[in-house]
Amino acid sequence: MDLKLFDFHLPTERIAQEPMRPRDHARLLHVPNDGSALRDLRVDALPGLLKDGDVMVFNDTRVIPARLVGKRGDAAHAGKPEGTKIEVTLHQPVDAHTWRVFAKPARKLQPRDYLVFGPGFAAACTDADDMGERELRFNVAGHELIAMLEKHGVMPLPPYIKRPSEGTQEDRNDYQTMFAENDGAVAAPTAALHFTDGLLKSVRAAGVMDVRVTLHVGAGTFIPVRVDDTDDHVMHTERAILSADVAEVLNMTRKNGGRVIACGTTSLRTLESAVDENGVFHAFNGNTDIFITPGYTFKGIDALLTNFHLPCSTLFMLVSALAGLDRMQAAYAHAIQNEYRFYSYGDACIIERTEVTS
Repeated sequence: MDLKLFDFHLPTERIAQEPMRPRDHARLLHVPNDGSALRDLRVDALPGLLKDGDVMVFNDTRVIPARLVGKRGDAAHAGKPEGTKIEVTLHQPVDAHTWRVFAKPARKLQPRDYLVFGPGFAAACTDADDMGERELRFNVAGHELIAMLEKHGVMPLPPYIKRPSEGTQEDRNDYQTMFAENDGAVAAPTAALHFTDGLLKSVRAAGVMDVRVTLHVGAGTFIPVRVDDTDDHVMHTERAILSADVAEVLNMTRKNGGRVIACGTTSLRTLESAVDENGVFHAFNGNTDIFITPGYTFKGIDALLTNFHLPCSTLFMLVSALAGLDRMQAAYAHAIQNEYRFYSYGDACIIERTEVTS
């Protein structure tokens, strides 16, 4: 499809720079699947849109402070960096020691270069490509690497949220969902940022079950689509996990007439990666590069809670596949006109799946 079909104008002032406080007081746009009028609500009204017997699916990934600034040296003089500062953002693990990263300035970091991030914390560049991506092998691994990231790293906020280079302490909490348990994401599953203990209790009181999946969100989610035809776009790969126990709950929910509601596009992509052509869920543990555009047949989900996404992004394509391109263009125009807040720290919408999409 022509990329221009997914474009729209978003005034800069509609991009949220801070989260709503309390989190569940953000606005919520309801997009029904019967073509009826859009409804302007608040996130804490969500339980009233759910039904007894539904199940909500949350991503329990935890964001790591994946942005680092190091000084370049070499392996022989790792303790004496020459002073050239290079910023790297981790985006995909290779093994316990090694990550693919985006580097700035990339040309200053080449194989056999060494980056020193702090006492006892360094990495060797082992691979490079022409697009600014590098491979770093750290001198620590596993929990020790996470500890070093917590000490020296900065939360990897998307570029449209403006912060000082050293980050802020508030974002360490604000950019983490209440479900965060498993280290590995370098971007937050932002729909779940709206949840509080009180909202989750209200959802459960409405007779709705909640389950967890894991998708470690990569920085590739922020990479713009650089092709004119969406068929030519290569989707980034992310690690996703759905357990056999969760698959059983989802299948039973469907059997009993309940709906599967994804909290966030990462949960949705995990669910659609773990369901077969007959709508049966199976345990899944592997990489997914599923790319959902209009014309896609959804097999695993009935509704989606999500934030408002960038023009021409793969995520706006996904929601357009769910409700129809014309419907979502109209919904976004309504949101802009009514001063909804966009992107990671912005407001939310709940979209019911439409059987026939444009």
